Amino acid sequence: MQSLAPVRPRFIGLLNPSWIFTSTLRAFSSASSSANVNQSRGGLPRFFSEVLPPSKGGFVKVQGDEFWHMTKVLRLTTDDRVELFNGKGGLVEGCIQRIDRTALDFVALEDPKFLLPQSPQWHVFAAFGTLKGGRADWLVEKCTELGASSVTPLLTERSSSISENRVDRLERVILAASKQCQRLHEMILKPPMKIDSLLPLVAQSNISFLAVAEATPLITSLTSSRRQSKGLIIVGPEGDFTEKEVNMIMEAGATAVGLGPHRLRVETATVALLATLTLWFDSQQMSDC
Repeated sequence: MQSLAPVRPRFIGLLNPSWIFTSTLRAFSSASSSANVNQSRGGLPRFFSEVLPPSKGGFVKVQGDEFWHMTKVLRLTTDDRVELFNGKGGLVEGCIQRIDRTALDFVALEDPKFLLPQSPQWHVFAAFGTLKGGRADWLVEKCTELGASSVTPLLTERSSSISENRVDRLERVILAASKQCQRLHEMILKPPMKIDSLLPLVAQSNISFLAVAEATPLITSLTSSRRQSKGLIIVGPEGDFTEKEVNMIMEAGATAVGLGPHRLRVETATVALLATLTLWFDSQQMSDC
């Protein structure tokens, strides 16, 4: 990973931004079994609830931010139909039965559905703790939309901290993005991690990709590697990893990959890596069908 100057990616049209997001949604839709709920579509408003009704006719109370969003922002009222999801693959359709000043009663119109994760399981480790101007928000939002399983703020010599206030904000961004893109399995924001703690995870992973300037192009590495549907994505801070950090991560087993001839911002490199891996492995899966 390089830093500082934003640039349009150049993987022979593969990373054209509009193509990425259109193709990503199409890929995720095609991966769903016809017997299951399509996770990228749905006409009803969807809201988060840790607890779902156990069966048809059951109810739960919706309070807090979701209650506010439903009644004050969207101005939903009694008998309006909505969906609740729990971030663990559970989804249920129902309607609003009763509203008071601080909560509403949601009644299930069907038994809840529970789905297993169907997209590739990529875990992102990115040194974004010092990003400003909403760029960290954008990074975790797009990782959520693209199906990352988790995002971990990576603490390095050049990005050594992340504030608690920012962690709280990022969790809200993830929830909002999950609702918007209608993913049923939450993306987990993990506690900040130092390089020393990352190394054992790299050693245990089947595949780990480390963004490094002037390394072998990512597409070249993919065509010569065994297909994996899960692994680690590692991106350094603005100013890049130190040479010592790169050597430590590669010695633990990571594969260094390049993202073109230009310097990319942290969030650009992260999304470029994640989008490419998601679409590449999904296309390989489709070709096997």
